[in-house]
Amino acid sequence: MDRPQGAGPVNALVLAGGAARGAYEVGVVDYIEDEVARAIGRRPRLDVLCGTSVGAINACVVAAHLREPEVCRRVLRGEWQRLRIEQIVRANTGELARFFGRFGRGKPGSTHWHRGGLLDPRGIEGIVDRAVPFAQIRENLARGDLLGLTLSTTHLVSGKTVIFVEHAPGARPRWSRDPTIAVCPTELGARHALASSALPLMFPAVQIDGEYFCDGGLRQNVPLSPARRLGASGLIVVNPRFVAPEPSGTGEAALPHAGGAAPSPLFILGKALNALLLDRIDNDLDRLKRINAILDAGTRRFGAAFVDAVNQELGQTVAASGVRSLRVVHVRASENIGRMAATYVQSPEFLRRAPGVVGTLLRRIGEWDAEGEADLLSYLLFDGEFATQLIDLGRRDARALHDELCAFFTREA
Repeated sequence: MDRPQGAGPVNALVLAGGAARGAYEVGVVDYIEDEVARAIGRRPRLDVLCGTSVGAINACVVAAHLREPEVCRRVLRGEWQRLRIEQIVRANTGELARFFGRFGRGKPGSTHWHRGGLLDPRGIEGIVDRAVPFAQIRENLARGDLLGLTLSTTHLVSGKTVIFVEHAPGARPRWSRDPTIAVCPTELGARHALASSALPLMFPAVQIDGEYFCDGGLRQNVPLSPARRLGASGLIVVNPRFVAPEPSGTGEAALPHAGGAAPSPLFILGKALNALLLDRIDNDLDRLKRINAILDAGTRRFGAAFVDAVNQELGQTVAASGVRSLRVVHVRASENIGRMAATYVQSPEFLRRAPGVVGTLLRRIGEWDAEGEADLLSYLLFDGEFATQLIDLGRRDARALHDELCAFFTREA
């Protein structure tokens, strides 16, 4: 999908998954809408929004309030900072009862379009209902303020990635022929956002048009491809995954010392979630950088017509479906969020905010996890004070890339 000639580059914001880690993304968006906007003297233009898992919910909020950045910032920060752990991390008694066969189907107030999940989804549903006026997303698309919004999910039966997309009228994006990916143009609503964020086992799968869908992060946690297919020429990728820096000058990564202790099952589960939901972004971005380097080298060697010639040879006549260089700003966590979670749950503040059974359980998880890297805990820690810490971290990391972000939004072609 191409922007009209002379209208400038197409900017995409790509938000990864990560459950409670999604507050980090809020900090990055907050900085862009605040400090970057002031530095460049206008609202930074975001044409395409792509989200997976909790990133899908954040993307929907941004898409709905695209014309009102102050409202967007207030809604995002407000919803995350008012979180209380007992509102989100509470047992899904209806599904547990159904699983153990002790009672009949469902429970009062349950919805037939949910199945499975240990945790009651009503807390997350409330956030989506309050924060996302989906009618405003359609208005922004109709006005041309937004070119497209995608929410990635996983089809429960087939395991395919299903990308639900709503784009501007008249747009005809060229989608991949990858047999593991299906694209479904639709009028987006709360169920699509909830399906994308339904982390398996934790939150129930969501029924859409007779089929069940769960967290899109299982196969596409960082939706780079949808952004490209919607015509993006530049990507801001927000990733709440911390990677320890390599020792200077060695070129070799240092392995953390565990003191010979066997990792606990909770530690293994947390690391498995990291690998499943967050790790693949580095491979995707590395591939993108190598493609950019090849195209840039070819352009320097053979001239400005090189990229067009390559696409003609490949039979790609539409820019959005051919190869092209993409500008990328990658904002990633500079601190270990799992370690931050382990420290926070042992603090007096968390004891005050979560004195009940759930708080005690999360403190125990923090104690049991190896080396203070409570990755599993960080996915579950839907607490406003912890969210504030992650928002502040996101703002600091975006500030470290201030000049790069400003250049991204002031580029004209």
